[in-house]
Amino acid sequence: MYNLKGFRPLAALAAITFFVMMFQVTSFAQFESSAESAILIEASTGQILYEKNADVAMPPASITKIMTLLLGFEALEKGMVQWDDEIIISEKAWRMEGSKMFLLVGDKVKFGEVMTGISVVSANDGCVALAEHLYGSEEAFVQVMNNRAKDLGMVNTNFMNSNGLPAEGHVMSARDISTLARHLIQTQPKILELESTTEYTYNNIRQYNRNPLLGVFPGADGLKTGWTDEAGYCIVGTAQQNGQRLIGVVLKTNSEKERSKAIQELLNYGFKNFKQMTVKNAGETVDAIEVKNSKKASVPLKLDSDISVIIPVGREDDLQIVISKNTEFLSAPVSADIPAGTFELQLDGKTIATSSMSTAEGAERIGFFGMIFRSISNFFKALF
Repeated sequence: MYNLKGFRPLAALAAITFFVMMFQVTSFAQFESSAESAILIEASTGQILYEKNADVAMPPASITKIMTLLLGFEALEKGMVQWDDEIIISEKAWRMEGSKMFLLVGDKVKFGEVMTGISVVSANDGCVALAEHLYGSEEAFVQVMNNRAKDLGMVNTNFMNSNGLPAEGHVMSARDISTLARHLIQTQPKILELESTTEYTYNNIRQYNRNPLLGVFPGADGLKTGWTDEAGYCIVGTAQQNGQRLIGVVLKTNSEKERSKAIQELLNYGFKNFKQMTVKNAGETVDAIEVKNSKKASVPLKLDSDISVIIPVGREDDLQIVISKNTEFLSAPVSADIPAGTFELQLDGKTIATSSMSTAEGAERIGFFGMIFRSISNFFKALF
């Protein structure tokens, strides 16, 4: 086990852990989200910076539409639909209550227009229109929503409709929402362009984006608000500052004002108390492994991927490196890029980043006379 400056004696671990606990108490214990459930993650790594009741399944209201939008974008990728394809609006879509873009029965509306209406004004009618166009019915679309949730590892989620209107059994957890939001942002960056649009007009009706972060919180560009009596006021908010993107989820607050305050407090907590750092780069030599019967005594081991983490400000020297090799030695001949073990970065005994290791170069097998000479040399070294 190492720290970033070299070896850290195991005997000091208890003292370090005590110091870490004291540091966390004095630095971060002041923050407690007013939301019934909340989570904060860093977007590039998925690392969790804060959580409260994050696995409790709760009504998500319009946050549901993040999945609807994801399936819309994925349908575009699969060639199932084009941005300018026309959707014919059904009576069911027209009859949707709550937030809407005011689609009319029989209207022919471009797919991209509907995606924009869902993103900017949280159009319930647009969700049903999209669902029917892609899969024939909203019911069939909901089955795809639930299958996709399972694919993404969302274990506390169940959809009953495409828009989040109240329905028994329609639930998501804050953790699942953060997983979904992160995936959408990473795979479909156009969503941020849509979600950061501040107003939208359809059928000569101008409406405004309900996201309280836009134009108020530095770097905010998404993602989705929600409200029903059952869900309370909730939001998925995301912002980027100094190249670092955070995603916060706030579920069940009591008012628009409390929701706005809660998401801003959550994001501020992350940006002020944590920082991103790349500890090691892919290809960097981190250790070596003995090679028997070789011209070389050992070959270097390199990282197969970057080690990038989010850590509390001031905790850089408390990071610990744990290297685990697949074997104590290799036997020549050895080639480059042979899997050789894992490299873990830990904080407070928890792994926060990991990478596989492989040999950075090869090693030829030593010849017969070379082996005899090495055996004699090792014999005399052992004597003296």
